[in-house]
Amino acid sequence: MVKHIVSFKLKGTPEQRKEVASKFRDALLKLPETIDVLQSMEVGLNENPNEDWDVVLTAVVPTMADVEVYAKHPAHVAAASIVGPHKEARSCVDYNF
Repeated sequence: MVKHIVSFKLKGTPEQRKEVASKFRDALLKLPETIDVLQSMEVGLNENPNEDWDVVLTAVVPTMADVEVYAKHPAHVAAASIVGPHKEARSCVDYNF
């Protein structure tokens, strides 16, 4: 099994960042219904005003190759398009567990 953990730092005012993050979260949470290799999806929105990062997601897929299947799936591409124009930075860690 592979955990795919991604964090996003967004551009804009705190209100704009929260709005985009919420829309992105809602889209991501629907992905397990559509993407067969996606076994689970957890999304958290930062609630600490002293931190700069806005969104973190943890996806679980069976293999490292499935990370790419998930990433290229049209439903994931559509969800990512929500955050794309607002993204200041992204970090990612994929690991077997």
